[in-house]
Amino acid sequence: MDKKDTTFAVIGCGQFGGSVVEELARQGADVLAIDCNEEVIKKYVNIATQAIILDSTDEEALRSIGIRNIDHVIVGIGQNIQASILTVLLLKEIGVNKVTVKVVNDYHKKVILKIGADSVIQPEKDTGKRLAHQMLSDFVLDYLVLSDTYSIVELLAAGPIIGQTLIDLNIPQRFGINIAAIKRNYNIVVPQANTEIKEGDVLLVIGENKDISEFDHWLLHS
Repeated sequence: MDKKDTTFAVIGCGQFGGSVVEELARQGADVLAIDCNEEVIKKYVNIATQAIILDSTDEEALRSIGIRNIDHVIVGIGQNIQASILTVLLLKEIGVNKVTVKVVNDYHKKVILKIGADSVIQPEKDTGKRLAHQMLSDFVLDYLVLSDTYSIVELLAAGPIIGQTLIDLNIPQRFGINIAAIKRNYNIVVPQANTEIKEGDVLLVIGENKDISEFDHWLLHS
């Protein structure tokens, strides 16, 4: 399944969760925003596909909105570790396929992984946006925001570019982005015109977000 067709739900729309909702929506994803605070959820009524006031520790409430049918649920609940743990327990019991959880400390992380979370995120600057981009792409490994329009992205080399040289690909002219470096077998390769892209290469790409997204889309569908 194309990751662009993946359905998402974000539970807890504070600073972290809210940034995930905003970025997923900006990328055109189907995203359900959930929070128990009416004032918080109001911010996302016109951003998310749907915004719901709901207590995620209430199993019946979760079942009533069909949470089991969501492909990927992100739990962004803040300092309330108890609510975070109970929410994850319920999501896994209900049968949600993939659950990613924001954790606040090592204890929280240990418990969350033990009860079945698929992955955890520990808060840092721009983590919400980075997570959104990684979830929407098969090739994005990391993502660093430089400004509202420019980013640096680590992309896994794939399909149409394997075995081709940079001069053949002509990426700057075709997509408006630049390959600043290539990670290859734990080494950094400074790209030259005759550098050949190999299986397993990770490209350090810099450019405008829209151009990087276009390149990523081309990798997926070529």
